[in-house]
Amino acid sequence: MRPYLLTMTFLLLATHSYADPPRKPSLPKITQPIMFDTPQADRILRAMQIFPKDNPWNTDISKWPLHPNSKKIVQSIGPNKPLRYNRDMSFIIVPPNQKKVPVKITHYPGESDKGPYPVPNNVPIEGWPVHYKRDASGRKFTLDQVQRDKAPGDRHAIVVDPTAGRLYEFYIMRKSDRGWQAAQASIFNLNANKLRPQGWTSADAAGLPIFPAIVRYDEIKRRLITHAMRFTVRKSRRAYIYPARHYASRNTDPNLPRMGERFRLRPDFDTSTFSPPVKTILEALKKYGMFVADNGIEWAISVAPDARIPILHKELRRIRGRDFQVVIAPKK
Repeated sequence: MRPYLLTMTFLLLATHSYADPPRKPSLPKITQPIMFDTPQADRILRAMQIFPKDNPWNTDISKWPLHPNSKKIVQSIGPNKPLRYNRDMSFIIVPPNQKKVPVKITHYPGESDKGPYPVPNNVPIEGWPVHYKRDASGRKFTLDQVQRDKAPGDRHAIVVDPTAGRLYEFYIMRKSDRGWQAAQASIFNLNANKLRPQGWTSADAAGLPIFPAIVRYDEIKRRLITHAMRFTVRKSRRAYIYPARHYASRNTDPNLPRMGERFRLRPDFDTSTFSPPVKTILEALKKYGMFVADNGIEWAISVAPDARIPILHKELRRIRGRDFQVVIAPKK
């Protein structure tokens, strides 16, 4: 080949390599339940497309306009309160032939998707394992004890079937000798943008899925998060905005955030002095933002309770509520 052709070929290949995002690997075959905090789960999660690319969770909001009431909404949550995180939302990955079992719905049967559901015996409950290694007195808990409600919490449980593209989420999940029960159960199609019916709750008060919002170890490891996050506020408004479907408040103060309200870290916030794990989170908060998803402590995002993720508290607390902005979708 002539030298100039070699040069042109190299330039084209180099341009293609840098311009195109890396391809996702093929989804590995899943033959048994796999806990979220394992290398096997990392490989599966790396290969998954969690909701379509044009889904609200995967939308770049870095250029969206500010909400006209952004400052007052931030003020209502706490401009001086720090960004925090909960090591809360664990999950399990199941094979497509996972046995489906009944789950008794105790609180919201009319706003739950009907079972049976592919719940394995070792499904983790919110906070497992890092929150249950020992309590204040030094007592250790087994997974079976946590499943049987021997420890406090909201008790979310999340089951992911990547092969079928289905997500199953439960609120206040408990196991007894008679089987499983939960306050609410939601099923999401991970291959579609379909929302829950108007006014329906989910395992999250906003009627949103939880799984796509979780900060995971595989993302921290490769230093790339490509989705929005979820966070909690102490006081929300009796209203919701797309893609949320449900509110959880009686307060009508317009300065309070609605369920589904979208926030982003301000574009000029300097992330250069943070460690790679925290910088990864902050850059995603600039690009994809975070949704108001439930009532709880202010400015608290969800991170998988994975012992491989370093402790983030000290660094995250350097970010304050005043560093966030409320944004709205641009008019089409």
